[in-house]
Amino acid sequence: MPLNVRAVLLTLLTVVLWGGNPVATRFSIDALPPITVAGLRFLMATWVMIVWCRIERVSFRVEPRQWTPIIIAGTLLFLQITTFTFGAAWTSSSHASLFVNTFVFWVVGLEQLFLRTDRLTSGKLGGLLVAAIGVGALLWPSSVNAIEQSDPPSVMGDAMLLFSAFLLGVKFVYTKFALRVIGPTELIFWHDVVAVAQFALAALIWERPDFSRVTIPAASGLIYQGVLVGGVCFALQAQLLRHYSASRIAVFSFLTPLVGMLLGTLLRGDQLSISLLIGGVAVASGIYLVNRE
Repeated sequence: MPLNVRAVLLTLLTVVLWGGNPVATRFSIDALPPITVAGLRFLMATWVMIVWCRIERVSFRVEPRQWTPIIIAGTLLFLQITTFTFGAAWTSSSHASLFVNTFVFWVVGLEQLFLRTDRLTSGKLGGLLVAAIGVGALLWPSSVNAIEQSDPPSVMGDAMLLFSAFLLGVKFVYTKFALRVIGPTELIFWHDVVAVAQFALAALIWERPDFSRVTIPAASGLIYQGVLVGGVCFALQAQLLRHYSASRIAVFSFLTPLVGMLLGTLLRGDQLSISLLIGGVAVASGIYLVNRE
């Protein structure tokens, strides 16, 4: 069924919220260490999921055979979000938004290797090629003086985000295996719980957060990540997927990195270089080609 105007607007709202996530993360890690930020984000998301499970009347009961996929998915979430948060701390918000959204292309490759549920068409191959050009443009030395930016991009940060995108692709594909033995809502809730426990342990070992340094922008960034992205986005997408096919919704995801790039420029002072513009358009075009029906 084609999307009506209301569905399109709701889908665009989720795109905007997701696009702002790297920017919100950058504001939070101005005041708190990366693992602490990630842990607080998913602690809030877990409480949102508790409310959602109550609304949907989903049981919290876990069968013995479901623990293995829960622990694996939770560990993948911990690793992916940790690498994303460190990567976001070491590069610009614009780069973070563009690089992490390359997970779509890892999903295509991993599905071909392990699931073979989707045919690799010429359009998808073209999307992969265009996106590769975009990534290359982002990694190419820019004529803009990055030192002038408050959040200068770096090769280390970009590489960390590419690895995070790979882990997100792995988690995405593994979730398809996990959903054979556990429902999606239950999986999301319990893998959040597992990840929060790992975040808490890692932060206790490696970090010493000073909560007196938390500013209004930092706190707002945390609430944005935990409640709006972890809660509102999930609820909106769940409602949309009940009435429309995933492919019709996913095709709008090409806008996510462009929104992130725009918000990074407006809110964090990222500079629009030629390489950033080429990279943003190329990555977005690649995502569109891969997701279109």
